[in-house]
Amino acid sequence: MSAKTICAIQDGPVNALALNKDNNQVVIAGRNVFKVFTIEENEFVEAINLRVGKNLNLNFSCNDVAWSSHEDHILATAATNGAVVVWSLIRTSRCKQDHVFLDHKRTVNKVSFHTVEPFYLISGSQDGTMKTFDLRTKEATRTFFSNTESVRDVQFSPHAPHMFASVSENGTVQQWDLRRPDKCHQQFTAHSGPVFACDWHPEHPWLATASRDKTIKVWDMTNKPTLEHTINTIASVGRVKWRPQRKYHLASVALVVDSSVNVWDVRRPYIPFAAFNEHNDIATGIAWRGDPHVLLTTGRDSTLYQHVFKDAVRPAEKANPAGISFNSIGDLAVACKSSVVNNKTNKVSSLLRRAPVTSEDFCQANSWLHWYNKRHNNEVKWLLGCAQGYQLSGKPLAELCDHNANVARQFGRFSVSLVWSMIKTLYMPRTSDYQLQTPLREEQNVRDSGGGEEEGHDSGGGTTSVDDVNEPDSEDIKDKKTRKLRLEDLKPNSHSLGDFFFGDGEMDPLSMDFERGNNIGLTVDSVVTDWTLPIEAFPLRHEIKDRSPPPEQFPNSESPEPVEGSLWKNCLIRRSSLSDTTILSGEEPSTALLTVNCLVRPVAWEPGTVVGEALTHHAARGDVQTSVSVLLVLGERRKTLEHCLDETTQEHWLLAYIDLLSRYKLWNICTQVIQLSWVPSVSQLNQQSTTVYTACTQCHKPLLRSGWLCDRCHSATCGVCSVCNQVVRGLYVWCQGCEHGGHVSHLQQWFSDNRVCPTGCGHVCEFS
Repeated sequence: MSAKTICAIQDGPVNALALNKDNNQVVIAGRNVFKVFTIEENEFVEAINLRVGKNLNLNFSCNDVAWSSHEDHILATAATNGAVVVWSLIRTSRCKQDHVFLDHKRTVNKVSFHTVEPFYLISGSQDGTMKTFDLRTKEATRTFFSNTESVRDVQFSPHAPHMFASVSENGTVQQWDLRRPDKCHQQFTAHSGPVFACDWHPEHPWLATASRDKTIKVWDMTNKPTLEHTINTIASVGRVKWRPQRKYHLASVALVVDSSVNVWDVRRPYIPFAAFNEHNDIATGIAWRGDPHVLLTTGRDSTLYQHVFKDAVRPAEKANPAGISFNSIGDLAVACKSSVVNNKTNKVSSLLRRAPVTSEDFCQANSWLHWYNKRHNNEVKWLLGCAQGYQLSGKPLAELCDHNANVARQFGRFSVSLVWSMIKTLYMPRTSDYQLQTPLREEQNVRDSGGGEEEGHDSGGGTTSVDDVNEPDSEDIKDKKTRKLRLEDLKPNSHSLGDFFFGDGEMDPLSMDFERGNNIGLTVDSVVTDWTLPIEAFPLRHEIKDRSPPPEQFPNSESPEPVEGSLWKNCLIRRSSLSDTTILSGEEPSTALLTVNCLVRPVAWEPGTVVGEALTHHAARGDVQTSVSVLLVLGERRKTLEHCLDETTQEHWLLAYIDLLSRYKLWNICTQVIQLSWVPSVSQLNQQSTTVYTACTQCHKPLLRSGWLCDRCHSATCGVCSVCNQVVRGLYVWCQGCEHGGHVSHLQQWFSDNRVCPTGCGHVCEFS
């Protein structure tokens, strides 16, 4: 048949079309369109306009149309008002209506003629029923109740004349026997959404179903329905039609979004074999013109098209031959487009290669497959080793950091080990600060216990005179010497400390001890009341005498007096008080020149920004393990990172690390990370249900309905019981030594009196 792509524009959207038995005429039907066209070589020629007459009613508004496969002049339409209308093209009047069946209560979605009996017609309606009509008696003969909300499609089987299939709104498929209208022959759930269309394969007992769940499924209806193929589409599917003379080819149109007419090879379910893109809106009807190379379609864009396969687009030829995949042990396979080889090789191969023969199986795509075996990669070694060796909780931060640093160092991750050491340094308190303040606090304890002779009280609470101070007893002298030795450790010439030391010592003992020791006190985390600077940095060899006259002897001297509360006034007051105290105690007067009463506390440095940048750096390099582990070990201290690491980023890191652990089957560590997680969406992963997909041990196909019997090869997957030799349908237990098992109750009864396996293999099994 010589044909080419042609088009006919109509007056309104078209819902369906049908071909006559000779495939030279086509009828199209819609809300405002109902015409018969003769198909010429270069155009569609309008033969009859059936939408004429005085009384145009809803009987002319059609959802579907069917042409009798035996009588060339009989048509049937499914009207939107619930009527099934039969049309006769040989009537002499302008109106071609032959009979109207008003048996349905709601809209009729589908009508279909019997494949063998020319006078049998079946319909499926929105009221959930199916009815068969006899065109000779002009009455409904049988009614089939689907017990569903709506029947979307009905099709007679070409392999069994007394059987037909129906699809429903609730996703179920039913197979009926015309001889038993009271109950369906079999029923099964085919899709997770409404099923809109079905079509029987002309040569094999396959039924194709199309659904809103964006899938087309092919079922083997030989005995029990078995899923053979699944095609994934980008939109809900509205119509399907098998391609004649091609076993694996199937045409489909979408219900929304996609206006293309796709022809699929069910063996390659992701890329269409061919596509026709002439429609500007959703295509609504499909019909093959008895030839696998000619296809007729209608659409909501008010067009009727005849497509020729030579004009079709081949999406597989434009697809990028690239892909990536992981296996269970971490190996990586990458398929990419083949690179250009040298010209000499191309010339030789072009001479030796035969001309390609046109084939409709699959288009040829050249690509390279690269396999990276990560078992020989050192990355897997340290990744798994660190994951299994890290401690994430249960101990203080310092111990966790030290342990994890040692683990990272063992696997050659020195930069990661340095990160753990820095985390410990930044977030743990410095013990040296408290050690430096110990002499000062002991001095304060001595004063608090009554040993402070500066207040003029003895240890017993009595008052002490000046003479008693000048003539202390032996114990007081001993106590003063002890304290003086302690203060000597804080002098600048001490080898243990320098001029400045840091810590969070107490204010009063720090200031008092420093005044008496002529030392300088500077505290980071607390406020020091005063500190003293010496006159010279080096000890004087002899006394420097200032021979200049006092200020009052200079003429016109207007030096202001120190103001009360000023810094200089406070210094003078402090200096005079120090002189009086030293003279009273018999000690040398202090040489302090400047005394400051208070010191502003320095602003503490927050390491959150630096730590956040470090974790982001490691995550960007692919080391999400270090970033997540540090966050888990920090615990509540991670709140200091909120200004630089938002919760979304932290959630992304956690999920990536969990996925990485799951890929290497580190389930215990994965569960620990989930339990320690602070992000709600991650911590709730343990509360989700787990699905275990099982497959048959014989044919390796997935088990659909039960876990013990395969629907494809009908073999028992769990084996039989070693005691009763029956298929185990419930719990199955087995010996890990001989791998024989059976029912729990049977084996428990057997091993209560025996120790050897009941199969006679001679293995001594242990039942616990």
